[in-house]
Amino acid sequence: MPNNSDSNIATADALTLLLHNQHALGAAIEEIIHWISGDGADIVADNAVAALETLDTNAKAITHAINRLRQV
Repeated sequence: MPNNSDSNIATADALTLLLHNQHALGAAIEEIIHWISGDGADIVADNAVAALETLDTNAKAITHAINRLRQV
């Protein structure tokens, strides 16, 4: 069984990949927002902005968890 440090490293690595996915999704949503806003679909664009804000909030929490795991 791996020691706690090895588990923390593996967990931090997995969280890092998830964080990269969050950034990619955020970038994609941002592009969609720009496209939608140009067509005047304000409600849809507002909902996409809300989703982007959730991704940002969760990315901060994931980053904090990664940093804590890597410090142990």
